[in-house]
Amino acid sequence: MSAPANRDPAGGTPMEVFLAFLRLGLTSFGGPVAHIGYFRTEFVARRRWLDDAAYAEYVALAQFLPGPASSQVGLALGAHRAGLPGSLAAWLGFTLPSAVAMIALGLGIGALEDGQLGAIESNAPLHGLKLVAVAVVIQALWQMANQLCPDRPRLGFAAVAAAVALLLPAAVGHLAAMVLGALAGLLLLRPKGDLEDGDSGAVAWRHEAFSRWCLRGFFILLGGLPVAAWLFGAPLFEMVERFYRAGALVFGGGHVVLPLLESGTVAPGWVDKGAFLAGYGAAQALPGPLFTFAGYLGALPGMPVGGPAGGLIGILAVFLPSFLLVFGILPRWAGLRRRRGVAAAVRGTNAAVVGVLLAALYDPLWTGAVFGAADFAFVVGALGLLALARVPPWAVVCLGAMGGCAFGLH
Repeated sequence: MSAPANRDPAGGTPMEVFLAFLRLGLTSFGGPVAHIGYFRTEFVARRRWLDDAAYAEYVALAQFLPGPASSQVGLALGAHRAGLPGSLAAWLGFTLPSAVAMIALGLGIGALEDGQLGAIESNAPLHGLKLVAVAVVIQALWQMANQLCPDRPRLGFAAVAAAVALLLPAAVGHLAAMVLGALAGLLLLRPKGDLEDGDSGAVAWRHEAFSRWCLRGFFILLGGLPVAAWLFGAPLFEMVERFYRAGALVFGGGHVVLPLLESGTVAPGWVDKGAFLAGYGAAQALPGPLFTFAGYLGALPGMPVGGPAGGLIGILAVFLPSFLLVFGILPRWAGLRRRRGVAAAVRGTNAAVVGVLLAALYDPLWTGAVFGAADFAFVVGALGLLALARVPPWAVVCLGAMGGCAFGLH
């Protein structure tokens, strides 16, 4: 018997996928690693949409591609369950709650500045949020270094990448660090034996022509948007290009988007550095993908397009590379991951990611938030709550805002 007309042959409906991911978008705190754990519990163990082997393939794909890992796993899961409409439904459900919250926060920060309630840098609750952001990134850096730099060569790659990212202009330094990491991986980290086959029965992609156009579109936009921004000189083109580039070049998860968005919004003078760091700190309190921080930035009044429209543009532009890459790579994934050179380059790039995040920890985070002994003690306390007491990030963020008021931090 054929499947009902309103159902994809994969077995689900887009609405079913949307509601499942919406629940996770409202409750999934803890960052991309935690999100991937929630996804497995929900879709492998509880709903049985797929088995562990297929799920592992999607997680491996997300680690291979730049962009937000948990959102990319969600795109693949949505496609597995209900085809392309299911993929869009999964992204919308998982992203919508934090996107709405971050855009609303951006509008609120804009009203605070317009109302002359004090500069962002000297506002005690927001300074507390900036200090919590320092602690969150220190914890993320430690966890990523343990996972991605398990030996001396990769620790060396990370150190060189940090130096390159700090010494060269921001956008150039980040890209150069990634390229050097990939080249070092190719030369020094090639595995000697054969790699796993990787053929696990993951989604059978039925849209190969569409897939080819997605892959072409990714590179056309990556190279074409800067040209369009230069030719037309329109701030809107510049804004879209900078958010798109951040989404296209981020390896290693949400925290690594920090330096790319900072160089794209703070450096040209669109966003105040204090507002940037305060919003990043507040983003730790929300469930869902950290990339919705782009919605907060887009909504700020100094952006070329501010308000709700600017927030929506920021979110769509930063997530668009993930859509194009996931749809473009899915049919080729099993073959790509068996290539030793690809695996080696990914290992080197992942090590470089740790170095880029280390550079971002220094500038803009540390230089923009830690001004004295009280600030340093505050960061140490927040880090202790996160790493030792295992207090959820959202709770530490709330404590950070209240602590900023209580201790008069500025």
